Amino acid sequence: MTGTTAPRKGGRWIERWDPEDEVFWRDTGERVARRNLLYSVLSEHIGFSVWSLWSVMVLFMDPAYGIDPAGKFFLIATATAVGALVRIPYTFAVARFGGRNWTVVSALLLLAPTVAALVVMEPGTSYGTFLAVAALTGVGGGNFASSMTNINAFFPLRKKGWALGLNAGGGNIGVPVVQLAALLVIGTAGAGHPRLLLAVYVPLIVTAAALALVRMDNLAPVRGDVGAVRDAAREPHTWIMAFLYIGTFGSFIGYGFAFGLVLQTQFGRTPLQAASLTFIGPLLGSLVRPVGGALADRLGGARITLAAFVAMALATSVVILASVRESLPVFLVGFVALFALSGLGNGSTYKMIPGIFQAKALAQGLGAEEAAARGRRLSGAAMGLIGAVGALGGLGINLVFREAFARSGSGTAAFVTFLGFYAVCCAVTWAVYLRRPAATPVTGPQAAAKPQLTSV
Repeated sequence: MTGTTAPRKGGRWIERWDPEDEVFWRDTGERVARRNLLYSVLSEHIGFSVWSLWSVMVLFMDPAYGIDPAGKFFLIATATAVGALVRIPYTFAVARFGGRNWTVVSALLLLAPTVAALVVMEPGTSYGTFLAVAALTGVGGGNFASSMTNINAFFPLRKKGWALGLNAGGGNIGVPVVQLAALLVIGTAGAGHPRLLLAVYVPLIVTAAALALVRMDNLAPVRGDVGAVRDAAREPHTWIMAFLYIGTFGSFIGYGFAFGLVLQTQFGRTPLQAASLTFIGPLLGSLVRPVGGALADRLGGARITLAAFVAMALATSVVILASVRESLPVFLVGFVALFALSGLGNGSTYKMIPGIFQAKALAQGLGAEEAAARGRRLSGAAMGLIGAVGALGGLGINLVFREAFARSGSGTAAFVTFLGFYAVCCAVTWAVYLRRPAATPVTGPQAAAKPQLTSV
C-alpha cells in the first residue's frame, strides 16, 4: 500500500499512504486516519440502526397486524440474511470506488428501506410487503464491511485492534440507539406510531452522507484487487476466523435483533416493557468492543477470544437455567452478559485477522515491510468474507429461535444449541491458535523475532 500511483480526478484522493512508516504516521497519517475514522463511525452507526429497524418494528406490531411470533422472527431473519450477503460486494466497493466515495453512496442507500418502511408500516399491509421492506434494510448491514475494510487500510498493525474495535463498536451501538429511540416513541406516543421513529432517521442519513462527502478521503493505493480476494478465499485461516466470528458477531447481532421478541414471547412483556430492556445488552456489547480490540493489541487476540468463548458458554448456562425456571431477573443477567462477552470477542477476533496474515507472511520468509503489505492486502479482502459469514450467524440464531418457539413456545432448546456451538468455538480457537506455534522463518532477521500465530 506504499508508494505513489497515477493521480485520480473527481474526489479527495490520497496518492501516497504508508502508515507503518513512523515518521509519516506521526507527521501526517495519524491525523488523517483519525478524521476518517470519526466519519466512518457515524455512517456505520446509522447503517446499523437501519439494519436493526425490524428488531423494534416488530414491537409496534400489535394483533391488528395479524403476524404471529414465528412470522416476526422471520422478518428479523430476512433483514439479517440480506445484511450478511451484501457485505461481500460492499467490501469490494471500497477498492473499486474509494472509501470516501462509497461511504457517501452507502449512506444514501439507507434512505430506501427507511422511506419504504415509512410508507408501509400500518395494519393491513401484506406480509410479503413487510418481508420485502425488511430485506431492504440489509443494506445497513453492508455498511459494516465497507467501513471496516476502509479503516483497516488507514491504520498501522500496532493500532488496528484499537481502531477496528472503535469503528465497529461505534457502528454496533446503532443497535441499542434505535432501540432506545423506539422506547422513547412507545413511552410517549404509544405503540401505534412507528412512523415517528422512522421519520427521525431520514435527516440523520442525509447528514451522514454530507459529512462523509466533505470530510473523508479515498486512498488511491487501495486498488481493486481480484487476486487478493481469490488469495484470501483460498486461505484456510479466512474460513476459520469466519467460523469464530459467527460465535462473536453472529451472537451479538442475532441476540440484538431477537432480544425484545424473546421477552415478549417467552416472558409476556408488553412492547413498552420489552423496549425498556432490550437496549441494555447491545449497548454494553457495543461499548466493550473497543476494549476487546485494545486487550488483543496488548495480550494477544487468540487469548482474549478463547476467554470470551469460555465465558459465553458459562453465561449461556445461566440463561438456560433461568429459562427453565422462568426467572426473568436471572435471565436478564445471563443474557446481558452474553452481549458484553460477544462484544469483547468481536474486538479480539477482528484484531486477529491482520495479525494472522502478517505473521504467516513473516513465517514464509518475507521481509518486515513486504509482510506488512501482504497482511494489509489479504486482511482487507478477508474481512468482507469473514464479516458476511459472521453475520449469517445472526440469521442462524433467529432461525433457531423461530423453530424453538414454534415447537415449544420457549427459547430453552435454542440456548442449549448455542451452548454446544460455543464449546466448539473454544476448541477451535485453542487448537488452531494457542495449542502449537506456527512455522517460523529459518533465516534472516525475522528468524530472531520468531513470529507465531499465537501472537495474534
